[in-house]
Amino acid sequence: MDQLRSYRSFTSYIDRSREYYSAQGYSKPYAWAHHDDVPFTSLRKPLSECRVGLVTTASRTPVEGAIGVGSFKRELYAAPADPPPTRLFTSDLFWDKEATHTDDVDSFMPINRLAEYAAAGRIGSVSPRFYGVPTDYSQGRTTERSAPQILEWCREDGLDAVLLTAL
Repeated sequence: MDQLRSYRSFTSYIDRSREYYSAQGYSKPYAWAHHDDVPFTSLRKPLSECRVGLVTTASRTPVEGAIGVGSFKRELYAAPADPPPTRLFTSDLFWDKEATHTDDVDSFMPINRLAEYAAAGRIGSVSPRFYGVPTDYSQGRTTERSAPQILEWCREDGLDAVLLTAL
């Protein structure tokens, strides 16, 4: 894997992550989440009758106050979908910033497309809010805090389906 090649080869994300955490002094290799029982289910009604919501890993912008001091303070949030946000904070996330950008919110979170689909009858309606969840490598925080909070908000808003648009 460490040999130079004249062609593009894969990067093993799992191996790189384990090497990274080992270099940070962690003695136990990173254990990837594995779930034998996944609570996905088929829709109970046609998509044209479903209320659909969005979850993003992007944060609210510093101007809106969600980032706090530094880019490391991230929080769960529910924000109004109308009007849709004109920008979200993505600079702290890992994506190829030389090949693309996130200046266009719809390029990574199709909030306006969902509104168009609702108007065209392709989906029943759009959630009144969208939800933000920080990228978190803690399985405990994800399963014990983040996922239950997102589920609670989805139930409050009467959602039938949710799209996760992760960066």
